[in-house]
Amino acid sequence: ELFEKKNYELRIAGGAVRDLLSGVTPQDIDFATTATPAEMKEMFTAAGVRLINNKGEKHGTITARLHEQNFEITTLRIDVVTDGRHAEVEFTTDWHKDAERRDLTVNSMFLGLDGTLYDFFNGYEDLKNKKIRFVGKAAERIQEDYLRILRYFRFYGRIAEKPGDHEPITLEAIKENAKGLAGISGERIWVELKKILLGNHVNHLVQLMYELDIAQYIGLPLGGNLEEFARVSKNIQNLSPKPMTVLTSLFKGKDDVTNLDLRLKISKEEKNLGLFLVKHRQELTKGSGPEPLRPYQDFLMDSREANTNSKIFELLKYQGEEQLLKEMQEWTVPSFPVSGHDLRKMGVSSGKEIGTALQQLRDEWKKSGYHMDKEELLSCLKKL
Repeated sequence: ELFEKKNYELRIAGGAVRDLLSGVTPQDIDFATTATPAEMKEMFTAAGVRLINNKGEKHGTITARLHEQNFEITTLRIDVVTDGRHAEVEFTTDWHKDAERRDLTVNSMFLGLDGTLYDFFNGYEDLKNKKIRFVGKAAERIQEDYLRILRYFRFYGRIAEKPGDHEPITLEAIKENAKGLAGISGERIWVELKKILLGNHVNHLVQLMYELDIAQYIGLPLGGNLEEFARVSKNIQNLSPKPMTVLTSLFKGKDDVTNLDLRLKISKEEKNLGLFLVKHRQELTKGSGPEPLRPYQDFLMDSREANTNSKIFELLKYQGEEQLLKEMQEWTVPSFPVSGHDLRKMGVSSGKEIGTALQQLRDEWKKSGYHMDKEELLSCLKKL
């Protein structure tokens, strides 16, 4: 109503339009308008609408807070200068020109609040046909911001129906510009890469990153183990793994984890998970007897580290052990029933002896599959 009163046009833009047309509830809704930031500020202030100060203003974005919700409204703009990372913008009232500087056709549509779809680049057709294409010339769009290469992969994994359905000219443009990713910050790359790893067609897309010479610029190992990656990405299909669990299958050793961290600045937790998987994926496997879970349970009981639990869950996903994962998630870690106090009561007095006795009893308890109770363990002590 505020915009209408002032004769400014206001439409829903980009990702939210794509989601609405796909029947998905949008996570957040961005608006585009012909009003300039200064005009919006004046209008909102006059109407008593709170403005949230965030740093988007020089790009033309104003954030208004209404009914406990933030709304981002951005003035239509044209990129004047781009260096592959940042753009300098100039404001416009031309919707077509604004759509033209967006990355993919499926992200370049606007939706009027009356339900009219403004679609200058056949985005709706592409969405219905599950095609991912750049707006205009792929090479030009990529050179404006090299991260768009990874955005292409991410949306391919989200929207395309089958692997391998790319336009040759697009793949060519990606390959020719792959080197540009070297100048993009690790943090921005990691955000996109994590989404790719959890999307569809991940095996196809990662193979493609190697074929198109992208891998080396985003911290992936030169001789990545693509066979293992293919196997593991199949294993984890319905197990909701962490991105790092999927990615580690490319790695041959801990140096690969370190190099990834140097390039992408992953979190400490992600790094530790990678190192854990690289170290234990081969020898920590299910038991051959009637208790396949035992090796994992023993490992957990012996571990002195925090979150070993969740690391073991990720290891089981990596190994594709769906049934064992369920059992392990339901298993509660038993607590050792005997304390030093119990031993003192039985007349063991020296600290050193108590330590030794507790260790021996722990071993017996472990052998029993953590089933022996306090009485059994203490009578065991008499024998020992």
